[in-house]
Amino acid sequence: MNKTDEELLNKVIDNSIQEVDSYNIRKNGKRIDYKNNPYIEIISKEDGKGIDIYVKENTLFGIIDIPVIITKGGFKDVVYNDFHIGKNSNIIIVAGCGIHNNDNHDSIHDGIHRFYLEENSKVKYIEKHYGEGKGKKILNPVTEIEMKKGSNMTIDSTQIEGVDKTIRTTKASLEKDATLIINEKIKTYKKQFAKTDFIVNLNGENASCHVTSRSVAIDNSYQEFTSFVTGNAKSFAHIECDAIIQNNASVKAKPEIFANHVDANLIHEAAIGKIAGEQLIKLMSLGLTEKEAEKTIIDGFLK
Repeated sequence: MNKTDEELLNKVIDNSIQEVDSYNIRKNGKRIDYKNNPYIEIISKEDGKGIDIYVKENTLFGIIDIPVIITKGGFKDVVYNDFHIGKNSNIIIVAGCGIHNNDNHDSIHDGIHRFYLEENSKVKYIEKHYGEGKGKKILNPVTEIEMKKGSNMTIDSTQIEGVDKTIRTTKASLEKDATLIINEKIKTYKKQFAKTDFIVNLNGENASCHVTSRSVAIDNSYQEFTSFVTGNAKSFAHIECDAIIQNNASVKAKPEIFANHVDANLIHEAAIGKIAGEQLIKLMSLGLTEKEAEKTIIDGFLK
């Protein structure tokens, strides 16, 4: 890897990749390095378009890194990653995509991640997206999740900056006592476009889902948030979308819930608006400029 590669990795991976249990590094459509251990195995698909990750039963506190970097202009990468999480395991998966594009042609990464969580397994999935360079950077992540009885998954998804266009799709099906928590953070500038779709089916008794989306849209950027949660059993869901808009930006939120069972308890909330004047005045009275005050508020909102 060269200096640009390492800088991209540092943007999307917080930990030291060499110290984790297993990892797979993909650059410009090809695996360039990987590591396995006796409990976590990463196998390349035969066509080279992705990997299968197998986590054995009762694996505790395993950490897996699977970053993708793209440094070619006009390059389109499509990858299919399947995660098979064994019973009673507890793991952290750190994913992310960084694109460096100084070409006049679009660079695109479409990542399709499919999770199969067995009974009582637990996953924390951390995903970051970042783009830099004059060329367009386009990221379209798809996450599909099947959760067996008593399983638990937390998704922390962050679009840091520099992504010109993204369509983010998450689909999940939950069985009895399964819990899904999703925390999404997105910031857009200039004429950037970001769309998020959440589709969740609560099929088992006491299944629960909590989705929190925090977004900031600046300049002439556009964001759209759509969620559709169906309670097919005694279940609980809380969908929350909060957005700050500045300049000529716009945000559309469409949270939708469908109670298909008498004991389905489903809640949705959405709040969109500019930064409150009282907040700015309070911070500016402490000596901050208006721009510094705005940045402080936005950083705190997305923290």
